[in-house]
Amino acid sequence: MTTAALEDTIHAPLAEIGALIRATRQAKGVTQAQLADLLGTSQSAIARIEAGGQNLSVEMLTRINAALNADLVTIGTKGPTHLRVTGGHQLSGSIDVNSSKNGAVVLLCAALLNRGRTVLRNVARIVEVERIVAVLTSIGVEAHWSTNGRDLELITPDTLDLDAIDVDTATRTRSIIMFLGPLLGRLDAFAIPYAGGCDLGTRTVEPHMIALRHFGLDVVATQGAYRATVSRDRDGDLNVVLTERGDTVTENAIMAAARHPGVTTLRNASPNYMVQELCYYLELLGVRIEGIGTTTLRIHGVEHIDADVTYTLAEDPVEAMSLLTAGIVTGSEITVRRVPIEFMEIEIATLAEMGLRYDINEEYTSANGRTRLVDVTVHPSELRAPIDKIHPMPFPGLNIDNLPFFAVIAACASGSTLIHDWVYDNRAIYLTDLNRLGANVRLLDPHRLDVTGPTHWSGAEVSCPPALRPAVVILLGMLAAKGTSVLRGVDIIARGYEHLADRLISLGAQIETFRD
Repeated sequence: MTTAALEDTIHAPLAEIGALIRATRQAKGVTQAQLADLLGTSQSAIARIEAGGQNLSVEMLTRINAALNADLVTIGTKGPTHLRVTGGHQLSGSIDVNSSKNGAVVLLCAALLNRGRTVLRNVARIVEVERIVAVLTSIGVEAHWSTNGRDLELITPDTLDLDAIDVDTATRTRSIIMFLGPLLGRLDAFAIPYAGGCDLGTRTVEPHMIALRHFGLDVVATQGAYRATVSRDRDGDLNVVLTERGDTVTENAIMAAARHPGVTTLRNASPNYMVQELCYYLELLGVRIEGIGTTTLRIHGVEHIDADVTYTLAEDPVEAMSLLTAGIVTGSEITVRRVPIEFMEIEIATLAEMGLRYDINEEYTSANGRTRLVDVTVHPSELRAPIDKIHPMPFPGLNIDNLPFFAVIAACASGSTLIHDWVYDNRAIYLTDLNRLGANVRLLDPHRLDVTGPTHWSGAEVSCPPALRPAVVILLGMLAAKGTSVLRGVDIIARGYEHLADRLISLGAQIETFRD
């Protein structure tokens, strides 16, 4: 058991807890197999828990509470989770990239299009996924995890109960906005809660509304909800030009087009990795799509979709960048396996310009049969600042979510690097927290940073930024910093990463989880 797991262990008598779980389960009329399915574990594991023969973590107990809709044991602390990092050590070994968070989220939403059975394989068990699954089940979708906890079966009923939607969970994820595209093909009127998510400044939903109006959607924002009505007079071919080449905007338009009778030509579309995954899934459902991977798509809509399909999610380029960064900033030699290179080529080229020494093996294919993968080994390197600024662009440019990692990498390089985060209003501000660890990061304006290195890293205590990628960047900076650091309030990291601390520990990082 890892240090993190030990810190989380419940110290109440296991036999008493097991008996309480068994009694509650039986009172609720839930079998051991059904509880195992809800938790994504095996029936034998449930039997061991109920017999008092298996340690229980805070996370597992919380999940059992939710599955049985009960407060079985009062946990001694309700406070946030913190990480204690002893940095300044090299990492070593190899690690596989997990599947895509953003791919999983959009396919969960897209399953609403299908009246048949969708099985998604290799699904990341992260908070964002769990939230969308909770929202789906609240409106009537059947969701069953496999015994290994990695595959998810979804069955969408003929009638959805939007009045029963889990409002509290829905408002904590911006992904709920992607219900608009699939729902407009099924319902003439519906409401969904306002979208939430990371604190990254104003992120307007207007581009979604502009795109979906072509399909007859009209939305009025009232009393904490988007209230939608759909006009059914838009038959025939459509030409839709997106005013913003955003990933979720593109996905919403594609899902709307999938059920639209006729051919939709979608221009200025994002060709990013999660958009491509959506297209691959829809092709399995019988929706023909031309131009996948380009900015112009022709989507041949199907009025009725009823298919039993299985799709395996591809690997996440942002997690790949996170893991590579861990090796780079600690001056380590590590191998990151299953890197989706098509969506990392600009990042790798930029790192090469900065002097990174690395090896890439021959390409192979992901389990989805489409995504190109490689294994990348990074070596200790003397880094230098690039001549030009580092900035994101829509695919095939440098990934918007990968940009923050270049702040901590630039802090390890000799010279000054200009980083231009033009997409988000506030994200660059959070990266100045690297200064607490000894970095020299100057905020030029809300979108531009000047990072001067090399940094003489030192441990510090930092409150976790309220945005996912900057939070991970600070954690990676702490791995480089000599001495002990504390990152407080790290729950947001679980939104996009599955057991990130434990995965870094597997490479030799010294990280402990604790609560006040």
